[in-house]
Amino acid sequence: MSGIPESKFTSSAVIKLALTDSREEEAALKAEFASQNIRCAAVDFGGEFISSVSKIIEKAIVASQKSGVISDAHNEEGAVAGAAREAVSQISQKAIGLNVGGKIAVARYGNHLSVCLYFGIGMLNLNEIAIGLGHRAI
Repeated sequence: MSGIPESKFTSSAVIKLALTDSREEEAALKAEFASQNIRCAAVDFGGEFISSVSKIIEKAIVASQKSGVISDAHNEEGAVAGAAREAVSQISQKAIGLNVGGKIAVARYGNHLSVCLYFGIGMLNLNEIAIGLGHRAI
C-alpha cells in the first residue's frame, strides 16, 4: 500500500473494478486485489432509477455478502447500505425519471469499505455517464 491512506486505496480499487468491461477483466482484477488483501464484489444492474434505488442498495449488500466482502453483521450491512446510498445520491440529479444501467462495485481493505456505481443514464442510445462513490469505515 506504500503510505497511501486506506480510504483512498480502497476507493481507487473500487473505481477500477467498476470500470471493467468484461467478466474476465473483472475476475483478473479481483485476483490482483485479493493478493493485496482487498476483498471485492461486483454486480451489473439496470432499471428505472427512482423505483430502483432500494434494489441498487440491496444488490450491493447481497453481492458483498456472497463474495465475502462483509459478514451478515448489521454494522457491516449498514456500512454497505450507507456507502451505496451516498453513491446513489451523487448521481440522482442526472438520473431522476430516466433509466440507469451499469455496474455496482464494492471493495474493502481492512476497516475501509467503498461502493462505486458506474452507470449509463438515459433512454435508448441517448446516455450520460455517471460515477457515484461512497465510503464508510467499519
